[in-house]
Amino acid sequence: MLPRRGGGRGPVRRCLSAALVAATTVSGLFGASLAQARDTTLNVYNWSDYIAKDTIPNFEKQFGVKVRYDNYDSDDTLQAKLLSGNSGYDIVVPTSNYAGRQIAAGMFAPLDKSKLPNLKYLDPALMALVAGADPGNRYTVPWAFGTTGLGYNVTKVKKLLGDTVPLDSWDVLFKPENIAKLKSCGVSVLDAPDQMFAATLHYMGRDPMSTKPSDYRDALEVLKKIRPSITQFSSSGYINDMVGGDICFTFGWSGDVTIARHRAEEAKKPFVLQYFIPKGGAAIWFDVMAIPKDAPHKEAALEWINYIENPQVHAAITDTVYYPSANLESRKYVDKAVANDPAVYPSADVIKTLFLLKPLPPEILRLQTRLWTQFKTGH
Repeated sequence: MLPRRGGGRGPVRRCLSAALVAATTVSGLFGASLAQARDTTLNVYNWSDYIAKDTIPNFEKQFGVKVRYDNYDSDDTLQAKLLSGNSGYDIVVPTSNYAGRQIAAGMFAPLDKSKLPNLKYLDPALMALVAGADPGNRYTVPWAFGTTGLGYNVTKVKKLLGDTVPLDSWDVLFKPENIAKLKSCGVSVLDAPDQMFAATLHYMGRDPMSTKPSDYRDALEVLKKIRPSITQFSSSGYINDMVGGDICFTFGWSGDVTIARHRAEEAKKPFVLQYFIPKGGAAIWFDVMAIPKDAPHKEAALEWINYIENPQVHAAITDTVYYPSANLESRKYVDKAVANDPAVYPSADVIKTLFLLKPLPPEILRLQTRLWTQFKTGH
């Protein structure tokens, strides 16, 4: 885990035959209504551990807007909130594959790009990828992107695995004999069926975005073989679990594992944490800012999006959460150690091996949910 947008509108000129005093009165009332209409509140719903300390205070100071900032730890939680209607939020940050379905369902307001001049900093190549879920980039702007791979307590894992398998291989997770060796020191996987099924299908040599029900049933059989070795399902708490030494392996998100690594270093823990993108490819995803159709403060929401896309504001977020943005200019301001970390900014060669999570048909999503429940419960 940006230049500010200009404020109010210009004066309204009217040719009135009425007396000057009447015109002045009308003008005064119109100005008052504009002042009353200006948003002074913004409600943001975002992932946990995903923002810099000064992002919100600086925005509040700059725009005179009070921010209510709430967190969630899964796309399903956010989607349930959106489906309930009248969520009360002005900015939400779904992952692109979920956003694609939400756009199709008419959940978001189209962006007024005339009020988002900082969009000029966004990488056209990355925006073309996002357009796979948001055609024309009409509804969303990337908050950050990352990969889904393997995180280790290298110190513990090497003692248990030895040199039998490289750590940048999916074989660590998907070969039962390998992952079983790590059960004693804690194995965590994301509680995210879309992520796990995509990785499993990719490992099997199938299309990770398959729309064939049989592929998912086959994937479940692969997953069942590693289920006895999984000690927890977690999409946020595993960061602290890695730092605390409670788990030694995670199928997790790049920035989360990197956050854990830095926290462990700061705490002078007697072990090394590290993130790997497995050779042969992994999922790349984008978390995107969107404005719900029923958002009560759309103008403040646009100010927020444009502010976040200020290169220096976004650089501060990346320095904190270790997720890069699609903002090309911001990398110039990112701490050099972070900017040069391949776990944060994968090389061009590695990016070529990555696959994008895309929206899937409703029937496949329902199947994923049913199979995921079977997988978690071990039935």
